[in-house]
Amino acid sequence: MKVIGLTGGIGMGKSTATNTLRRLRVPVFDADAAVHGLQARGGRAVRPIGAAFPDAVRNGAVDREALRRAVLGNPEALKRLERIVHPLVRQEERRFMAAARRRGERLVVLDVPLLFETGGAGRCDEVIVVTAPAAVQRWRVLRRPGMTEERLRAILARQTPDKEKRRRADHLVHSGLSRHFAQRRIRQIVREARTP
Repeated sequence: MKVIGLTGGIGMGKSTATNTLRRLRVPVFDADAAVHGLQARGGRAVRPIGAAFPDAVRNGAVDREALRRAVLGNPEALKRLERIVHPLVRQEERRFMAAARRRGERLVVLDVPLLFETGGAGRCDEVIVVTAPAAVQRWRVLRRPGMTEERLRAILARQTPDKEKRRRADHLVHSGLSRHFAQRRIRQIVREARTP
């Protein structure tokens, strides 16, 4: 089974890439969705996060905004959170991979925003990086509800710079030109990956 990693900085167009892959019937593990599930009511991350950040849990679920405030600008708190969340996400990823193998899938994609930062690229045969000009990225991100310059700076500080991601990529998807252009490039990558 071929494993392709998909990554890209915030606002680079990774969600569009993921949607295109799903339309092409490629199984995609979405690390962000896994985190949301782990932090929802009954999720396995709720109790340990509540123990580490008591003000971040309300009504049996993680209050993501309260958690964000607790770790923003606090590297030690962020490390504590990552020590809780990353192993749980890895377990979810292993379950996804095992299920894909049982189904006999020939190709899967791991959509992991922090693929390089967490060493995830080593688990992939190839890596796709979704990229766009910095001005396009900034414009997209600052349009999101609740996003501020300060939050954007904090997020970018945690992410491998786009230039470095592009250098380490096996495939680049440029999302700043047009959605159609990016989708065509993804279809080409999938076609090549599925060719024996």
